Amino acid sequence: MGFAMAKRLLAAGHTVSVYNRTRSKVEPLAELGAKIVDSPRELRGHDIVFTTVSASDDLIAVCTGPDGLLDASGSPKLIVDCSSVSEEASGQVRAAAAKLGTAMLAAPVSGNAKVVAAGTLTIVASGPRASFEIAEPYLHALGRGVTYVGEGELARMVKICHNLLLGVIAQSLAEITVLAEKGGVKRSAFLEFINNSVVGSPFSRYKTPALVNLDFAPTFTPVLLRKDLDLGLEAAEEHGVPLPVTKAARGEVDKLVQAGHTDCDFAMLIEQTAKAAGLTLIPENVAVDDGLKKKSA
Repeated sequence: MGFAMAKRLLAAGHTVSVYNRTRSKVEPLAELGAKIVDSPRELRGHDIVFTTVSASDDLIAVCTGPDGLLDASGSPKLIVDCSSVSEEASGQVRAAAAKLGTAMLAAPVSGNAKVVAAGTLTIVASGPRASFEIAEPYLHALGRGVTYVGEGELARMVKICHNLLLGVIAQSLAEITVLAEKGGVKRSAFLEFINNSVVGSPFSRYKTPALVNLDFAPTFTPVLLRKDLDLGLEAAEEHGVPLPVTKAARGEVDKLVQAGHTDCDFAMLIEQTAKAAGLTLIPENVAVDDGLKKKSA
């Protein structure tokens, strides 16, 4: 994800330095003009630093750890975090940054590396308005839509709700596709109809190749989806909002994880649903449009 985002910033003509815990993952960016650094501390002198990590603890570590971005000896002017993390973790980092004179934007994204490459990433941002205006041109370079929702951690709530919808739709899509196939309809034909219907969406279309051809190379793992569903359920409990459908979807995602499906794509939900229905799925091996036509940066 971060690789694809850095690539778009480079293509837009920006000067980019990059850090990843696994250096080999970002070394190809050097050929495109990026400077590869060995520690987040080497980014302390930059005006703007984008972060994208898997979990709340990772964000805290990369920002406030011994070799993190924030230090009394020097810190970036602005941190833009594009991760899906808890409001509490984001607030903790924001407070630590403020003590050192560093502003912070929460700017979680909707999409994955393929979506970034296609130029269709969307971003929701919150934090100081002045900081958003500074970061806005760079955010627009990453995709097609940037929405500012206000101060503080409001963007975190938006992204949590977004990912609850993602989880519910993913499970529902698996269920109805299995039902249609057990009733005699090919998955490719059924999903073609759904994608062209009023209830179809960019999400249902770009997951269609995985559901039809059973290609579960990971774009977003069940482990990460379960983490986001848990964040949403915690927020719902805090605000007194019942989420029965989300709880059911979370249970199905947890079954995947407990069965050892941790490094695949969450589209594996269709296999689990089919097994429960006594149906053996076979890849259709047909060309399916995912709707992601690549757009230039």
